[in-house]
Amino acid sequence: MLSKYPLSEVEKSFLKESGIEKISTLIPYLTVDNFPKLGLLTACRFLEWVSENPKGVISLPTGKSPEFFIKWTQFLLDNWDNKKGKDVREKYGLGNCKKPVLKDLTFVQIDEFYPISSEQQNSFYHYVNKFYIEGFGLAKENAILINSDEIPLAKGLTYKEVFPDLKVDLSLRFRDPENDLEKLQQESIYLIDKWCGDYEQKIRDKGGIGFFLGGIGPDGHIAFNTRGSHIFSVTRLTETNFETQAVAAGDLGGIEISANRLVITIGLDTIVYNPEAVAIIIAAGEAKAGIVKDSLETPLDNVFPGTVLQKLKNGRFYLTKGAAVKLTDSVDAYYEKGEWTWEKTERAVIDLCKKIGKYGHRVKLSDLKADKYTRMIPELSEDTVNQVMKSTEAKLAKGLEQETDEVLLHTGPHHDDISLGILPHITNQLHEPTNEAHFSVLTSGFTAVTNTFVIDTLQQTKKLLDENRIQMVNFEDFFEIGYSLKTDKDVYHFLTNVASERADERVRGLCHRVVRALVIVFGVKNTTQLRETINEVISILKNSYDGEKNPSKIQKLKGMIREFEEELVWAHFGVQVKNVHHLRLGFYTGDIFTEQPDKKRDVEPIVEMFRKINPTKISLTLDPEGSGPDTHYKVLQATAEAVRQWGEEKDISNLRIIGYRNVWFKFEPHEANVIVPVSLGDMSVMEDSFANCYLSQVNASFPSYSHNGKFSTVAKRTWVNQLNDIQLLLGKNYFYQHERAKVRSSHGLIFFRDMNVEEFLATARELEKSIEGML
Repeated sequence: MLSKYPLSEVEKSFLKESGIEKISTLIPYLTVDNFPKLGLLTACRFLEWVSENPKGVISLPTGKSPEFFIKWTQFLLDNWDNKKGKDVREKYGLGNCKKPVLKDLTFVQIDEFYPISSEQQNSFYHYVNKFYIEGFGLAKENAILINSDEIPLAKGLTYKEVFPDLKVDLSLRFRDPENDLEKLQQESIYLIDKWCGDYEQKIRDKGGIGFFLGGIGPDGHIAFNTRGSHIFSVTRLTETNFETQAVAAGDLGGIEISANRLVITIGLDTIVYNPEAVAIIIAAGEAKAGIVKDSLETPLDNVFPGTVLQKLKNGRFYLTKGAAVKLTDSVDAYYEKGEWTWEKTERAVIDLCKKIGKYGHRVKLSDLKADKYTRMIPELSEDTVNQVMKSTEAKLAKGLEQETDEVLLHTGPHHDDISLGILPHITNQLHEPTNEAHFSVLTSGFTAVTNTFVIDTLQQTKKLLDENRIQMVNFEDFFEIGYSLKTDKDVYHFLTNVASERADERVRGLCHRVVRALVIVFGVKNTTQLRETINEVISILKNSYDGEKNPSKIQKLKGMIREFEEELVWAHFGVQVKNVHHLRLGFYTGDIFTEQPDKKRDVEPIVEMFRKINPTKISLTLDPEGSGPDTHYKVLQATAEAVRQWGEEKDISNLRIIGYRNVWFKFEPHEANVIVPVSLGDMSVMEDSFANCYLSQVNASFPSYSHNGKFSTVAKRTWVNQLNDIQLLLGKNYFYQHERAKVRSSHGLIFFRDMNVEEFLATARELEKSIEGML
């Protein structure tokens, strides 16, 4: 396969570094260790191509995926002739390349929401102009762009006049309009369709796209060509599916917005029109592994849009190792390379049980010998499966151990991460009175709170103030000191009314906390100023477009709402507000690309928390590759550095690190060394606490692409699926006949990894090394 396709010098360098010896997929691919390195690979290949095609046609992606592509491209251009730049160029095949000149390139915008103002900072038009036209120094007059404001509509009207609710009904393409407005809309849709045809022709008049770089969605979408798009599709106005809407929700301020927006996108045939085109799809993290495997190992198929790259000799997938982990090549290499480990035996046996649909105790030696992976197990025998079963039982036994005299610090990047990851495990710990538990969310999390939620809450607060039902504001010292007292009372009041099912009183509990937050954030001195501030915030939010970056004080207010929600969850178990720590790390800004963690600003607060709490166990989300939101791996970097620094001050050789995962991706059984049983009662506690406490998240404005609803439901399904995997190995009777009631009652399982400090730092170190040279 390697000799069948021409590889550039850059690709040869990265291929050699990857150690891949066999590529059997229908489209060639390259792998790198992590997300930042993926940006380096794409930047090097892009600049190599531009050096050879200075007047070529390029099409580059928007969103968070190209963050490190953009950063590495700018780094290399800025440092082309100095030692830092030359070292990178020499290492990765750019040593003999002349410095690329980008100003004469033609840029083609891949896609855009419709309708959306080009002035909105969350429009792709704005993104392209900021990061590519200005950022790369391209000539705007050469660019072929999608500006919703300039697409002609019927009678010269604006899209706000033609589509007053910003919804476009594509059924008008095929049915008779029912009123004058629909006539205008139908005529306008036909004009948009004509504009899309002209856009396609402009691209083809240039000979097609010469260099295309794009991401891949959870359903396999390329650009906005979702699952089922025609292989010969061209530029068009079209609808999207739920998975795509869920991914776009972060850009547009919630799925309630993205679900009602159409998109204009180039087609799959647009991408491959130029037979000489270099077309690259990038994917990072294990969450993408399934769709990557389908896209690379399936013959040309409209169900998997990425298969269209089979038409190009220069079609490529650039992947992190996590994204490539399910490829047949990767699985083969996992088993064939290096020494045989017990982890390999576990994985091979558990996967065999799934492949042939047999319980572990029914797997025969002949089954093991017939499978291409289990047959490789050293000293394979009738007892091999039994050994794997015993190993798995030991992991379960570890998950049943009662921990005592521990100081537990559970951390998460976002509010709800801890609960969704390991709540049933935490409840076991909290039942033991000798344990001391602390909880810390490391970012403010304000981006998850919609403007609508804040407006509704502030209007309720105004109403309660008018009814004199927020009486604390009447106390003499409230605006001097009282606002900072009795925060536990807010929490207790709220949860008491969860128990009594008084929704109005729950809202009053939230409004109490919001009043305290307004005093803190805006320096409010009296009730008159309080009302003015509420009105001002409502006015600002009502005049903001969905997804717009809020002023910093409103960001802080939103973050404090999330913090109250977190306090409510842990108060279910008697944890006081003083044991819930809100770090609000500074790298989290609400920008499209959050900053890298800063060793002083973002690491010192974590070290200080360690000093104060002196934990014996720390839990954290283990996402070294950026499979979930970018906040996850950036928090991991900061936490790892904090652990390292703390270790310089004191002996932490006995400290344990618990690495958990939640709704974004999960551990496979062989990766985890602790398995915790989850009962229906545990699931109910998690679902109820989520629904009652994470008020801003219940309507799932930013849902997982795998479920149109609460994240708690996604977590529960993960736990159930993990039980199914282990039941297939151990047998269902192992669970319902077990001597321990906790196991008999289990209808789900949690997997996590218990590590010592050295093991944890080794896991996190590779990511840090990958960006040291750039930042």
